[in-house]
Amino acid sequence: MEDYIIRGMAADHQVRFFAASSRNLVEEARKRHDTSPVATAALGRLLTAGAMMGTMCKNDTDVITIQIKCSGPIGGLVVTADAKANVKGYVYNKDVMLPPSKAGKLDVGKALDLGVLTVIKDLGLKEPYSGQTHLVSGEIAEDLTYYFATSEQIPTSVALGVLMNKDNTVRQAGGFIIQMMPFAEDGLIATLEDRLKEFSSVTSHLDAGETPEDMMKKLFEGYDIDIEDKIPTQFYCNCSKERVSKAVISVGKKDLQEMIQEGKPIEVNCHFCNSHYTFTVEEMEEMLKAAK
Repeated sequence: MEDYIIRGMAADHQVRFFAASSRNLVEEARKRHDTSPVATAALGRLLTAGAMMGTMCKNDTDVITIQIKCSGPIGGLVVTADAKANVKGYVYNKDVMLPPSKAGKLDVGKALDLGVLTVIKDLGLKEPYSGQTHLVSGEIAEDLTYYFATSEQIPTSVALGVLMNKDNTVRQAGGFIIQMMPFAEDGLIATLEDRLKEFSSVTSHLDAGETPEDMMKKLFEGYDIDIEDKIPTQFYCNCSKERVSKAVISVGKKDLQEMIQEGKPIEVNCHFCNSHYTFTVEEMEEMLKAAK
């Protein structure tokens, strides 16, 4: 199944929803960063959430960044997405290995442990919007649910999942975000709360061959459902040699001169996609002319 996100409204526009299938983009991230299974699960969950939150942006130029800094062995994660559901990200420690949780699952909560979640929205204004909350479980979906409730005052339910194959490739990945409108009726809220408690994991539904549309139809059974958009989503990094060269120039003349004097090419890696860029001594001499 190709990766995509649906968004729409349900129950007479009392609920807004986003649902994603994201196996390919999470597998792409795993391959690029060579992440361990628990790091893949953590990064995959945050990439899926980031892609869905990107589609909440109003303008094509808007960008959303989700940062987690934590005390657990993974150290932290960063994900950036745009309004077209292009998403990229990385973990601080890609090699983290932990025993399974009590439920026999990859222990993402233990990998993150305590920490802070920050959402930065660059909406083209002078200052980006920034909201911050502490991690409540380290499982990411619960942490984002808490973020929406406290920072954006929107009653929200977030579900995210990554299922791995025995060979540590990604078998399934996806998620959904359900948000109640201010005028949502109490009876609807109670019904949805009960259904969400009974709803099995996102990846089990995807693994049974269900689509994001199927999941939303099950969740909102008996209510009208209006799917407004189907948006392709992908792991995409907009880095290039030119952009990376600007970052190298920004280190300043002194450091550039030292690199040139060493007389060896330098290699620079992009954090987000792990692409490697090599600059020769001649290229660095050209960059020195542009440096301040």
